[in-house]
Amino acid sequence: MRNDIDVNYFKTKLEEELSLVEKELNSVGRKNPDNKLDWEAEPTEMNIESADSNEIADNIEEYEGNTAVLKELEIRYNDIKNALAKIENGTYGICEIGGEPIEKDRLMANQAARTCKVHM
Repeated sequence: MRNDIDVNYFKTKLEEELSLVEKELNSVGRKNPDNKLDWEAEPTEMNIESADSNEIADNIEEYEGNTAVLKELEIRYNDIKNALAKIENGTYGICEIGGEPIEKDRLMANQAARTCKVHM
């Protein structure tokens, strides 16, 4: 465990961000019932028989946009969960590539950073 950083500070920040990311994920998608580690975009509800082609195209575009946003949020969600697990197992703040400590200013900017500046 690193002694040069306040791990509790970073844990609190990560938990706060995790809560925000989960809310955002729930606004554009849902957890995949077949894989609880995966999220999927919510399709827009509509009656295909009564919808015109513009409405169908708008709904497809909205779904594709939600899918792109969801993917970015899902990556961030998993990075945060990974960082919290590292806090629990005593490896938080250690570069995944070189094994050296991640710079404090990098962790301040991105609490879920996985690598040091050299290995970004």
